[in-house]
Amino acid sequence: MAQAPYPSLPVLKTEAYTVNAYTLPTIDRAFLSYKRAEAIALSYGLTISDVLMFTPKFWRLHQDPIAVRDMGAVTHVTIQYNLCAGTIAGHVANRPELVVLCQDLMKWKKYGLYLLTEVGHGIDFANLETTATLLPDGDFVLHSPTPSAYKHMPSTVPAGKPTVACVIARLIVDGEDRGIRAFVVALNDGKQMCDGIVARRLPERGGAHPVNHSVTSFNNVRLPSTALLGDLEMPENMQEHTFTVTWRLAIGALALGCFAVPAMELCAAISTKYSIRRLVGPPGQQRPIMQFRTQQIPILTTTAQAAVLKAFAKQTIGVLRNMDIDFGLRYSLAIITKAVLMKYSLTSARQISERCGAQGLFEHNQISVISGGLLGAAIAEGDVLTISILLATELSKGTYTLPPAQDPSSLLAKYEAGMLKDWQALMATIPGGDMTGDPELVNRNVLPRCLPLVESLGYRMAYEAALAEKLPSYIIDLFVANVVKGEPTWFIENLKMTRNEIYEMEAKALDAMLPHQIEWIDSLKLDPYITAPMISEDRWQEFLGTLPHYSGTGKVEWGGEFNEGKVQGKL
Repeated sequence: MAQAPYPSLPVLKTEAYTVNAYTLPTIDRAFLSYKRAEAIALSYGLTISDVLMFTPKFWRLHQDPIAVRDMGAVTHVTIQYNLCAGTIAGHVANRPELVVLCQDLMKWKKYGLYLLTEVGHGIDFANLETTATLLPDGDFVLHSPTPSAYKHMPSTVPAGKPTVACVIARLIVDGEDRGIRAFVVALNDGKQMCDGIVARRLPERGGAHPVNHSVTSFNNVRLPSTALLGDLEMPENMQEHTFTVTWRLAIGALALGCFAVPAMELCAAISTKYSIRRLVGPPGQQRPIMQFRTQQIPILTTTAQAAVLKAFAKQTIGVLRNMDIDFGLRYSLAIITKAVLMKYSLTSARQISERCGAQGLFEHNQISVISGGLLGAAIAEGDVLTISILLATELSKGTYTLPPAQDPSSLLAKYEAGMLKDWQALMATIPGGDMTGDPELVNRNVLPRCLPLVESLGYRMAYEAALAEKLPSYIIDLFVANVVKGEPTWFIENLKMTRNEIYEMEAKALDAMLPHQIEWIDSLKLDPYITAPMISEDRWQEFLGTLPHYSGTGKVEWGGEFNEGKVQGKL
């Protein structure tokens, strides 16, 4: 059954998207992303309830292929809806006066941001320096005590509309540190910063759609008592309290991870079309480069991975929406899903860009800029390595019990079981048996193995999600073959597979997938989102016509002359 068009599809025909952004200065492109973000967001008509309850509409927004047209735009959307509006909306039941602010954010009358990360600390909650000190009259003073406390990344510079933010700061009451809290802070009125707040616009990241990333500092900014989201009391359990304050990060981790699926699909679609068009060989004997196995491997594998990971994300979303399931378990599944999504999307974008040669390097062919956007997504809401270490820490304590394998005899279930067994043996060598043991041993032996452990959990879960979704066997088999190929030493050591068997396993899966590739790509209906001129001769010729061109009758004297094919003169 064909999927209904995304609500944002008509947005592609508006001026925000028909303008040739490549001809604009970087700063203008950054501001254009705000207009695109608003158009995308409003096309969905989300409500506060959608954000609070994580409705299917909320998740569909985070899987919309329009993301690849401007990753900067969807960055604004997910920060405003999930992190800012979502955090504030979590308090409206007890603070009805916040409803108006939430509605302004949902309707894009104001811009909303989330300021957690600090220059010197990242998202290390325990060591954040920004403080909000309670005054005798009930108000607060928000302050950045050192340059390392400056908030890093969010686009806080004025962009034409009033901007508010959820700022994460340490609550100080009578000299006592009571842990982190979220505060609603007015940053700018759309034209200038508010008193005591300084935003320094960073240079562009390079290789990604431009966003006005900034470094933001607070100099004794007075906040009203109503700025605090939460209470003044010292938490009984600081870790649980920290999760409660920052719980939208768990949603954000998966939400940003979900954008990896359409990104992979677009990379596969663009490279498939290009590889069919691109011919090599002498005249009369030319053949498409798609016929070469070296071209097929990354393209077909990416296609299969995207299909399997879409099923995996769908399954995890279902769990996240179930409020009866323990928050820790839901957060764990979000981390596991993001880890696998980011690993394969980053790898596929780089490999496909390489297989498109020089064409794959340029932003106008989309793949390279998709890769840059994915790298940002992998870091946002906690970089994959860091959150995987956090999850492994909890697993070492036995805090969470993850869903067991449905079929322990499957290859990926065996791999997961083997990795868990190795992990348990490793932890037995650490005093105390968990990550709080000998710091040197943990740093040397444990930390490097956290991410592979989390990925092994994700491989098995993704495989089972693909089976539940009844994906074709040629899709699932290629996904499994690629996992085995990527982790060959374990399968050789433990299941006695040979390298030749692993290569043959992949070759058979590719043989089965190849006849279905074009049909599968066409079924995704991604053509409206593809602007890459390299996919067809007509598009390429049209693109050439838009480029600045230089010609003339210039001559260069170089001290010699040609005579019957021979050069006369000295160099």
